[in-house]
Amino acid sequence: MTTPDDADPTVDPDRRERGKANMRAVYGWDLDNATTPFERSTVDHLFAEVWDEGDLSVRDRRLILLGLTVGSGLEDVAGLQADAALRMGELDADDLRTIVMFLAHYAGWPRAARFNTDLIRICRPTIPQRADGARAELRPPCL
Repeated sequence: MTTPDDADPTVDPDRRERGKANMRAVYGWDLDNATTPFERSTVDHLFAEVWDEGDLSVRDRRLILLGLTVGSGLEDVAGLQADAALRMGELDADDLRTIVMFLAHYAGWPRAARFNTDLIRICRPTIPQRADGARAELRPPCL
C-alpha cells in the first residue's frame, strides 16, 4: 500500500519542495501528493535534480526537449511541452512557427507536419469567439 509523501520518512522535504517548485515553473502545476514510486521519482529526481542542474533556463531545456521529442516522433511529449511553453509565456506564435520550420529541415517534414497539426489542436482553444458564438478566425493565432 502506498502512503502520502508527507507520511514517508524517507522523503527529503527540501528536495521534495525543490522538485515541486520546478514542476510549477515548468508546467504550472505539481504533484501535490506523490504516492507511487514513479511519481516520487518524477518529483524528487527528475524535477529536483535534473531540471535543477546547471544554469540552463526552463525555456532552454524546453527547446531541447521540443527538438528531441519531435525528432524522435514522441508527439505526446512534444505537445505537452509546447502547450506548457505557451501557457507559461516562454514561447509565442512566432517562436512556434520558427520551431516548426526549423525542425522540418532537421527532424523531417512528416514529423514537423505532425507537430504543426498538434500545435493547431493546442492553440485552437485560444481562438476568440464572436458574439454569435462562431469562431472569429478559421486558423489558430499561434500558427
